[in-house]
Amino acid sequence: MSNLQFQNDLDRLVEILPARIKQYVACANMDDVIEIVIDIGRPPEIRHADGKIEYLGEENIVYEDIEYITSRVQEFTSDNRSGIPGTLHRISAIRNRQGKVVGLTCRIGRVVTGTISCIKDICLQNKSILFLGRPGVGKTTKLREISRLVADDLAKRVVIVDTSNEIAGDGDTPHPAVGHARRMQVRQPEYQKDIMIEAVENHTPEVIVVDEIGTEAEAQAARTIAERGVMLIATAHGNSLESLIKNPTLSDLVGGIQSVTLGDDEAKRRSSQKTVLEREKQPTFDIVIEILDRNTLAVYKNTAEAVDYILRGWPIRPELRKVDKTYEFENTQVLQAKIPTVIDKINALDEKIEHPESLKFSFSRQKYVEEVKKFKKIYLYAVSRSIAEKVIERLDLNAEITRNIDDANIVIAHKNFVKGGAKVLSTAEENRLQIFYVKTNSMAQIQKVIKEALDIAELNERQTFYDITEKALDEAKIAIEKILAGAPDVELKPQSTQIRKLQHELVEQHNLESKSVGEGESRHLRIVGGKDFKNEKTG
Repeated sequence: MSNLQFQNDLDRLVEILPARIKQYVACANMDDVIEIVIDIGRPPEIRHADGKIEYLGEENIVYEDIEYITSRVQEFTSDNRSGIPGTLHRISAIRNRQGKVVGLTCRIGRVVTGTISCIKDICLQNKSILFLGRPGVGKTTKLREISRLVADDLAKRVVIVDTSNEIAGDGDTPHPAVGHARRMQVRQPEYQKDIMIEAVENHTPEVIVVDEIGTEAEAQAARTIAERGVMLIATAHGNSLESLIKNPTLSDLVGGIQSVTLGDDEAKRRSSQKTVLEREKQPTFDIVIEILDRNTLAVYKNTAEAVDYILRGWPIRPELRKVDKTYEFENTQVLQAKIPTVIDKINALDEKIEHPESLKFSFSRQKYVEEVKKFKKIYLYAVSRSIAEKVIERLDLNAEITRNIDDANIVIAHKNFVKGGAKVLSTAEENRLQIFYVKTNSMAQIQKVIKEALDIAELNERQTFYDITEKALDEAKIAIEKILAGAPDVELKPQSTQIRKLQHELVEQHNLESKSVGEGESRHLRIVGGKDFKNEKTG
């Protein structure tokens, strides 16, 4: 929104103020003002975003001033809120015991753009997001901008469940700040849960936006929406994820908590008491974002993992993002150092060897070269974590130890403790995880089982294969150079079937012909210099 548009909106708020307050507002710097506060028996004041309070003159507010304002706005709803149609401004009333208005808070609504640029990549992932933060930190502002982004840029069907017209402004027409998102007004806050369900059942949304989930019924409605496959963007009462977990009313938003009694062995393995708190179910929201201040956000990209860590007392660090920076989409999976693949080594070799541009590798070796196994997460049960981590580090394996069985690809358990780990093993079976057993907690035994679990060859065998492949392809490159220079047929040294396939592919990429000749261990490649020979590629 342009500065001119905001100024016009601000003028519409100033118009409802008594003349003597208008003259002070006209002289004040309103750029960072968030509220105009009017209370009986006190001078009016304006509150700035940095916490500074500025008093407008010394004359106290009287009932006539309050009545002047209330007569120019729509009737207050049951939650004592009103607004100015077509704007984002909100007027909230404070009443005495007899129900008479004795104070007003005029909240200045602004359309601030760019506040979600640092989390735009997250908003595009089609995952449900929950915002937490203290009042006035900008939660509703971000909901407004996300609504416009998803509705306009992604062309999704967005429905805003707007309690007290907080997000899309007062009046029957939603404010332009929410783009093409539709808005369902909530007459009274206690009906918000019903409108949330109604929105899903009647208007086939792809995305629902809700501000201030604050009751158990609303939390249950949010879970119902998420389970129907609708993306949910919402805010909730709470400054942090940890405080939300401890809130019995809203903890269901992040999976809820339950008390679990562990067996003796499991309690000993965890170094914890026998009765512990654990997450009860999958969270309603995939991602939780804490708004620390107007310029800093803390992002938990995996709510389930974050809650598990907090409940077990393990340290977890959210990703901190600054509003004035942009972030590209990243695969959040942590990649450890891995053994170079044949492809990595050949590409490195390709850069070192001097040869014509036509000899650069351009074919797809992935079809023939065995790739390093995908990154694995291993869950240990009664197995020494320190020894397992040493094995992974020493062998430079593409794996890591995880404390959460839901994230694991493989389970390694101690055979002597199978009975005590019935729950862990049943969970592994439910998730269809492979389970491998060690007999003792010795280095040799754990190393053997980890290598078996990851299905890896001995390092010396693998390294030998790398070295032979490099030399064989180097030899083929030199032979190709000779053929291009006019040499007759060139025969290469005997190689295995897999390496000969790579050599054939390289020759073919340079429009030359080759065939495998010889028998058994003597079988090798012949690159043909003449053009009358028909290419044969027999393994």
